[in-house]
Amino acid sequence: MESAAILGRKSAISHNEGIHKVQKLVAEVEKVIVGQTTLICHVVVALLSDGHVLLEGVPGLAKTLLVSALGSAIGANFRRIQMVPDMLPSDIIGTYLYVENAFKLQKGPLVDCHVALIDEINRAPAKTQSALLQAMQERQVTVMGRDTLELHDPFIVLATQNPVEQDGTYPLPEAQLDRFLFKLVVGYPNQEDELEILNNIDLDQRDKIKSIRKVLDPKDICQLRESIKRDVSVEYYAQKYIVDLVRATRFPEEFGIKSLEGCLRLGASPRATLALRDAARVEAFLHSRQHVYPEDIQSVAMGALRHRIFLEFAAEAEGLTVEEALQEIIHGVHVP
Repeated sequence: MESAAILGRKSAISHNEGIHKVQKLVAEVEKVIVGQTTLICHVVVALLSDGHVLLEGVPGLAKTLLVSALGSAIGANFRRIQMVPDMLPSDIIGTYLYVENAFKLQKGPLVDCHVALIDEINRAPAKTQSALLQAMQERQVTVMGRDTLELHDPFIVLATQNPVEQDGTYPLPEAQLDRFLFKLVVGYPNQEDELEILNNIDLDQRDKIKSIRKVLDPKDICQLRESIKRDVSVEYYAQKYIVDLVRATRFPEEFGIKSLEGCLRLGASPRATLALRDAARVEAFLHSRQHVYPEDIQSVAMGALRHRIFLEFAAEAEGLTVEEALQEIIHGVHVP
């Protein structure tokens, strides 16, 4: 037992070393993703929080390239799954094939990967989307009700969806959305960044991630994740602030946010409370803090909550957006 503890201490990553590793990872991805530092950092926060990310944006904003670059930079087994309307759950998790007078298990692409890119997730029907639920929540899949297969550690799903094109798409149900730690909205680059994109040598190659070097490996991610849990504490005042923010999405009137009375159809679940804690802890770590501060919670609140609350139809008709409602909640809830 004592030797195991010593080995554990030797394999632990110090705070400064961990921050340096994350900075290298972000810098490597920025070789091909220009002007999206905040987006990259939030994806890394999700990776170190053991969570999943839904990336929403119009085509051509390098969502797929971002995920590919991340997989290469951490030396992960990477799988890209393009969703289509006729895709079946067995196409993702696997099935049994009759070969040489016996049924043999054929594993799906989710089973042997660390980073799974689910491209255009809303193009798959509900039964195929639901095949991801067990993988995302329990880190395992059950094939045809028989064999349960453990997934790699780390395992992260990064799904993309186009908010504009609706033909041939299936909206994600609330249960599916709630499995994502973050929903990140990918916007257009500014003028300077777009000029830099034109002059980026790496983006002028056919293989755009050829220049991405491996700066971490999956084992480093697991060690970093455990180091963050060990080194960064979430004190009572931070816990109360997290709970108050989540409760305000359900009962805004309790917190004096009268402008949202009758506007929220569904508030965030307790899974959102855990998501805020985990993401804020990583955010504090990246800012060299040993305790979670209110600004850490506020920094991740929009990404962690925007897909977990739903507005009344009357509020939507009046032009209220989820982002505006969340801003009112963040400004309206008292910071302990």
